[in-house]
Amino acid sequence: MSADFVRRRPRLVSDPKSRLPPIRRPLRRSMVNFVLPLTAVLIWSANVIVNKLSVGHIFPAEIAFLRWFAAALLLTPLALPALWRARRAALPHLAQYATLGVLGMAIYQGLAYSAAHYTSATNMGIILALLPLTTLALAVIVLGDALSAGALVGGLLSVFGVLLVVGHGSLLHLADQGIGIGDAMMALAMLAYAVYCVLLRKWRLPLAPLPSLYAQILFAVIALLPFYLVSEKAGVSMDNLPQLAFATIPVSIAAPFIWMLGVARIGPRRATVVINLVPIFTALIAAFGLGEHLAAYHLVGGALILAGVALGENWHLPIRKARERISPIPDELGNVR
Repeated sequence: MSADFVRRRPRLVSDPKSRLPPIRRPLRRSMVNFVLPLTAVLIWSANVIVNKLSVGHIFPAEIAFLRWFAAALLLTPLALPALWRARRAALPHLAQYATLGVLGMAIYQGLAYSAAHYTSATNMGIILALLPLTTLALAVIVLGDALSAGALVGGLLSVFGVLLVVGHGSLLHLADQGIGIGDAMMALAMLAYAVYCVLLRKWRLPLAPLPSLYAQILFAVIALLPFYLVSEKAGVSMDNLPQLAFATIPVSIAAPFIWMLGVARIGPRRATVVINLVPIFTALIAAFGLGEHLAAYHLVGGALILAGVALGENWHLPIRKARERISPIPDELGNVR
């Protein structure tokens, strides 16, 4: 019996038509699942570069409005019927959806497009790396989450890393010259999106992801319309159509749903690890695609930020207990556009 088992076992492994051994199937499936959030992160990293490429071809208020207006048009056939069916559940929460649309789409992206006129794509990506820790800090304040030693030490380490980057490697230079307007705009954009993430968790709104995304986009379009009307306009042309198309389809529509699928498969905590690759991908794309110089302070500052984020996510020694137990739910949109 045992001899027969030994003789047959190699054929099971070597036979190309045989199924993979059970130990390999979960590993391969796990690797495939990581491709989904990784793809979304690559799209968001590339979008920082597209923000920079749009400078001189289309005005910030113009691309911010047209991007979401076009996304709303494309989503209408699918999302409007779903939103209409859920209108009774949505009506009591219109103010909340409006707040999310203004924060996460209008303010965040409008400031990011404006920041691209004054700072490098590398700096934008590194400042954006503060998003997980900023969200964590706001969750402690707003939601009463537990404050951990990792969050405190990691937060201080990450802030030092950002100050090093915006000060071009010298804190004395930062104290003398102050923070650049582009870096300040990107920091405010990041803060707006962190508030968006915390409110999304706090409110636990009733709509499914597609109608929720659509409702927020509609409110973002309404909020951006006055700025679009008074802004200078370059008009849509072959010079800016690629940037506008990329911002509309991959960034505004595809990436959020790819991210949601990835979060559903690997979980929000493991997906957060993938988000931390945004500054690395952005710096690499900026260096090779835009020819931006990657200075030593970029590397040191970026490493400090990533180390701080890692501490915040993995060192859970409590300093202050949570006010109440809130079961974590994944971000229904989950995007760092």
